[in-house]
Amino acid sequence: MAWGQDFLKGFTNVNNLRDYAHASKTFTTNGYELAPRNKFLFHVYFNINTAEIPSLRNIFPESEKNSLSVIVKTIQLPTFSIDTETLNQYNRKRVIQKKINYQPVQVELHDDGGDVSRNMWYNYYAYYYKDANQQYGATPSASGAAGVISNKPGFTYSARDIYSGNRTVNDWGYIGEAFDQSNAGGPGTGSGGDNTSGKPPFFRDITIYGLNQHKFASYTLINPLIKEWKHDTYDYSQGGGIMSNSMTIEYETVKYYSGAIGRDRPDTNVQGFADPAHYDTLVSPLARPGSTASVLGQGGLLDTGIGIIQDLQSGGIGGVIGAVQAAATTYNTFKGKNLRAIVNEEANAALKGVIRNGLPGAIRQVQNGSGGFIFPQSPKGPR
Repeated sequence: MAWGQDFLKGFTNVNNLRDYAHASKTFTTNGYELAPRNKFLFHVYFNINTAEIPSLRNIFPESEKNSLSVIVKTIQLPTFSIDTETLNQYNRKRVIQKKINYQPVQVELHDDGGDVSRNMWYNYYAYYYKDANQQYGATPSASGAAGVISNKPGFTYSARDIYSGNRTVNDWGYIGEAFDQSNAGGPGTGSGGDNTSGKPPFFRDITIYGLNQHKFASYTLINPLIKEWKHDTYDYSQGGGIMSNSMTIEYETVKYYSGAIGRDRPDTNVQGFADPAHYDTLVSPLARPGSTASVLGQGGLLDTGIGIIQDLQSGGIGGVIGAVQAAATTYNTFKGKNLRAIVNEEANAALKGVIRNGLPGAIRQVQNGSGGFIFPQSPKGPR
């Protein structure tokens, strides 16, 4: 019987009071596979179609796409509804399925000072709708025809041309004409190799990654379109408020993926994740073996022994240097410290947190005084 159960039994004289082993077996088994994921561990990648839309290549390099990922404030995962109908089979009810509906996804972005989110929306707006490209006042005009922004003269909203027979532009609003592949510099979206195979989508897809225990579960929204875009509201009464932009995304279907994030290049599996421009990739000094005055904890004395062995097993002069550095770091960290006091403190903290496990024999020996010593030992021996 576990030491914790014996301890509790001494107070109750019954075996009805149990520890929390059921929670441990449920949530910590197999690398926490049944533990719920955290809401705040996620990453979003907007796959803007720079391959087929040449005018977007300079506007959205990979670094700009990664910047767009880190300003996502909240994002919904996809939801589905299925149309069903109840029929009668000789008065027995039969429920049949008719079709599946993909519900819109809500996304909220920070209204950042660098205009990353606003720039994304403007280019989407200008790509699909000519209104944004027409001239007003002294601003230059441009035409968004065929999805390629050019310097052709645009319509001026300042002109009074209701009865004019010579309008500069006679169409505005949604740009629905075919896309000319000869200006794209890339493959088209249709088949047969013709030059009018349709207009490429602004977004190829949007992928939402949920991160947990060095793994990811992803949801890829195929051919997404913005159904609604909302800028925020300025408000003097909101002294602590921050601005955001929100949009509603519709899509054609969802693809599911999962896998390991990866250690050296996490952006290989989780696209755009851990970009050095936004993430600190340096290992914390606290994670180095022997850097913390702990026996059992991370970077503590036990970690040092494992780290030294791993360094030496790696072979070469580099492994020897690493082992020497770990040993020197440990010496400076524990110099003049009482190991018995450290072990007592860590063991007591462990007892308060979970009392069901017995203390290892080595710890009990130090606690009882037979193994107490000062590290490193003075020439006069243990005190």
